[in-house]
Amino acid sequence: MDIGFIGLGHMGFPIARRLVAAGHRVAAFDTRAEALDRLAALGANPASSPKEVADAADTVLASLPSPAAALDVAAGVAEGDRVARYVDLSTVGTHTAVRIHGLLAEHDIAAIDCPVSGGVGGAEAGTLALMVSGPRPEFDVLRPVLETIGRPMHVGEQPGSAQTMKLANNILAATVLVATSEVVVMGVKSGLDPEVMIDVLNASSGATSASRDKFPRAILPRTFDYGFATGLMVKDVRLYLDEAKALGVPVEIAEAVRRLWEATLAEEGADSDFTSAIKPMERAAGITVGARRKRE
Repeated sequence: MDIGFIGLGHMGFPIARRLVAAGHRVAAFDTRAEALDRLAALGANPASSPKEVADAADTVLASLPSPAAALDVAAGVAEGDRVARYVDLSTVGTHTAVRIHGLLAEHDIAAIDCPVSGGVGGAEAGTLALMVSGPRPEFDVLRPVLETIGRPMHVGEQPGSAQTMKLANNILAATVLVATSEVVVMGVKSGLDPEVMIDVLNASSGATSASRDKFPRAILPRTFDYGFATGLMVKDVRLYLDEAKALGVPVEIAEAVRRLWEATLAEEGADSDFTSAIKPMERAAGITVGARRKRE
């Protein structure tokens, strides 16, 4: 199948690489020549612009870092001569998704929202959760392609529905990471071994995705290399709050979570790994959380 792919960042590159490895003819574009060259070396056809990608394929996928980038790329894709459907893997919020849908509809191009969850590891392994909204017939056409990169789930036909679902997922992910960090910092301050704490939490009712995965992989070993940037998490938290406030629903917990993530952004920087959210708490408590138990 001829596929276009735009955006070869931390998530986009391994996704595009899987599509190439699956035998699809992939026309790709990225503003960074080195990323494009790497994918071309694996068999992709480099393009010079989003329009050129959309001239080469019926189906164009994009993985982009911000709503502004998503809008710019969609505008370029809209000028393509061949593209019939545009699949946005980015997390851009419902408002931007609706704008993209309207823009592409003027050119008879189907817009498919498809934000993903699972991080870089999921992108590399092909185990991402894909939240998809758009016309059901288009989803059925896309399913074999999407199954190459993960598990696609159709959440509705209304433009932006998948974005709402993704924001709901990410505010929970953001919450459990800072909540787990806060309680582990408290325990370590009191003298508990952080590895023992994580073992007990994971065997108990307090287990979270953070205690099961992020702490053992990136926090306890002090590598802070899980593969998702603090700046992206802050972007997602802000998008959630914008949408929730527009709907007039309670946001007390989300506001508290936002304050913690804004502090991480200010102290650790946008490019830091999002597992760095524990560091401001450590500094405030005067301790460091890290593996220290002797293995038997």
